Amino acid sequence: MPRIITPATPEHEISSEREARMFGSPKERLDFYRREIQYETTILANRTDAYLTAQSFLVIAFVSAMSNLNESWGQMFTLLVPPFLALLGVLSSLNAWPGIHAAYKIIDHWQLKQSNLLRSEPLMGLAYDESPLFAEAETSRASHRKSLLFSLRTPWIFLAFWVILGGYALFIQLS
Repeated sequence: MPRIITPATPEHEISSEREARMFGSPKERLDFYRREIQYETTILANRTDAYLTAQSFLVIAFVSAMSNLNESWGQMFTLLVPPFLALLGVLSSLNAWPGIHAAYKIIDHWQLKQSNLLRSEPLMGLAYDESPLFAEAETSRASHRKSLLFSLRTPWIFLAFWVILGGYALFIQLS
């Protein structure tokens, strides 16, 4: 039944009214949450893939620059270019982190909403848990966080990698 919303209407009534209109049933809400999780997981995977591709090309360029044996300009080249590439790797790692972390936070948000829905709707939770395709491990926060650790840790691992490699390149050229 339509209601008139005035400035005196409490916020929780307005939000529940909006939610009731947006989602006709808990099943529709669950489907919506799962689509959002899938969409954000795809974004996270694409960001991680692009980042790893860029890092692999930087590693190849770094190794190629370090193996320069040209007698006339090779020593200057290996003194300047590899540390520059390592700096580029550090900067790309620092640039990749916010996007990867943002996607992770959004996935965490939708995962939490999905878990709360399954706990708040006992009949749906039971039907969901009885299905052989779904299990509690699939909806727990710990499980989904573990599945995203690779994407979260990769920029930090490469950041450390580039700092060590850049320092090593400078050390062997200057000593």
